[in-house]
Amino acid sequence: MPWEYDPTHSEVAFSVKHMMISKVRGRFSDVQAQVDLDPTQLENARVRGEIGVASINTNDAQRDAHLKSADFFDAEKYPKILFESTSIERNGEKVKVIGNLTIRDKTQPVTLKGTVDGPSKDPWGNQRLGFSLEGEIEREAFGLGWNQLLETGGVLVGKTVTLQLEAQAVQK
Repeated sequence: MPWEYDPTHSEVAFSVKHMMISKVRGRFSDVQAQVDLDPTQLENARVRGEIGVASINTNDAQRDAHLKSADFFDAEKYPKILFESTSIERNGEKVKVIGNLTIRDKTQPVTLKGTVDGPSKDPWGNQRLGFSLEGEIEREAFGLGWNQLLETGGVLVGKTVTLQLEAQAVQK
């Protein structure tokens, strides 16, 4: 059965080490998803998501412009990030969503682990499910290879990016 991604109660975010000493966090505001699931048989669910690269926000306009450039996402040439689930495993509230992530026309498998809550009825009679998921990718596998060596011997931008998804879906 179809469910609708609720962007006002959801967030797609990421974090990556900066100068090997702290994390920079960001998020995407242009996110769309098609969800087909039966909450009693979550393992048969299918999820397809699309993220508008130009909607990246790290709270620094200069850094956001650099991330949109050909050094990183190349938003003009590759305006969308895509995700399509290939399998979902559920063990109580624990869930593992496995799928293919495409950035810059490079597709790699990704596993997101976390929890699922619900279904629950909202005050207007709609059924809702909540997902809290996290995973990691190696950015260079997607062609996001720009970096700068530091005087101390490290690098400016970490190679591992942590993905975080807090999402609600509403039954149509």
